[in-house]
Amino acid sequence: MPPRRRGASGFRGVRVRPSGRFTAEIRAGGFRLTLGTYNTPEEAARAYDAAAWRFRRPGHDMNFPDVESLEEAEFLAPPPCLVDDEDRRRHRQVQRRIAIAERDEQLMRQWRARSPDAFFANLRAQRRSNRRHRRAVAAFELENPNTTWTENDPRWDDIWTETTSDDE
Repeated sequence: MPPRRRGASGFRGVRVRPSGRFTAEIRAGGFRLTLGTYNTPEEAARAYDAAAWRFRRPGHDMNFPDVESLEEAEFLAPPPCLVDDEDRRRHRQVQRRIAIAERDEQLMRQWRARSPDAFFANLRAQRRSNRRHRRAVAAFELENPNTTWTENDPRWDDIWTETTSDDE
């Protein structure tokens, strides 16, 4: 019988979760036993090896063949990441915030669709305010004898465009 295929994680008995974490699981007696969730595939593979040793699996079923005993495998296997009530509460809170942000974005899209003139008028006002600020900074640097701007600095253009627009 050919050896079992190794998954995307590169280890036997390790699956990648949608969250990017890794789950270790082993099949025994027609059941699939979940061994825990881990941050790296190596940690999950170590947990799989410890369980494989407990079930007296042959050495070619191991991810790390250099481990020579059950005690060594259990010593190298990390404890699983446990999910407690605090983790669940934090997850619910994050999901609520995401739902609120998505709803805000949806309402903003609807508002922009109904009144594009107000949106673009606000955007123009923001750009105008930013331009005025840049010009004020450039004027301050022009009057300051200890300026850190070089002669070829593009920020000088802000003040030159202001004086040329005033001359017209």
